[in-house]
Amino acid sequence: MARRYDSRTTIFSPEGRLYQVEYAMEAISHAGTVIGILSKDGIVLAAERQATSNLLEQSIGSEKIYEMNDNVVAGVAGLTADANILINQSRIIAQRYLQKYDSPIPVEQLVRRLCDMKQGYTQFGGLRPFGVSFLCAGWDSAFGFQLYQSDPAGNYSSWKAACIGENFSNAQSILKQEYKDDDSEGSSSTAGTQMTMDDALKLTCLVLSKTIDTAKLTSEKLEFATITLKNNKPHIHIYTSDEIDQVLTKYDSVIKPSNND
Repeated sequence: MARRYDSRTTIFSPEGRLYQVEYAMEAISHAGTVIGILSKDGIVLAAERQATSNLLEQSIGSEKIYEMNDNVVAGVAGLTADANILINQSRIIAQRYLQKYDSPIPVEQLVRRLCDMKQGYTQFGGLRPFGVSFLCAGWDSAFGFQLYQSDPAGNYSSWKAACIGENFSNAQSILKQEYKDDDSEGSSSTAGTQMTMDDALKLTCLVLSKTIDTAKLTSEKLEFATITLKNNKPHIHIYTSDEIDQVLTKYDSVIKPSNND
């Protein structure tokens, strides 16, 4: 019976479901893993590269991690072509805000504007939802470091640690157990965490080793990025292959046990 509603993006099924949105989320659950971890010093993003042929000429830029603005970086899971459209739109939104107010756009405002666009594609006929989810890591003077997750329906939420893509449920379980949290309240989003950047990188390597189906983690299969503060200004750093290998070597003791399972 549900088949009669599958071809219509904007029509609810009798159970109150939008199948096209659910299909988009299912596509994301089969995409490469993306992990974001908030620390008091900054945010770590890591993403799994898709397996490609040895004959393919590798591009210089990132495949799963993109700089959206000087104060926001995003990891994407899902259809890369869909992500490119949304990334370009987010950059335009950020630049228009900068031109108008002469200051970087607040992180949540950029995420909300992006999600408004996603939601529109679930509401109007003749369109399909964007088959991509984002983990957006950013900093602004009002709320400090922030990590947001968004889905194809246009929902977004703030997290201390999150995972999207394949095996996200297993990754979330590990993050919940291993994340160093502090229940003390504070004015900024990072006031309630004991995590340092070293802790965040170590936990990222642990989660990747448990969730990615590979015999060995290498820089060919991963992307890393961090956002920190330098001179009280946000600084985004996307790791080179050599830097990723150095991180993996440093936390080799965390990664190795997963290879013996």
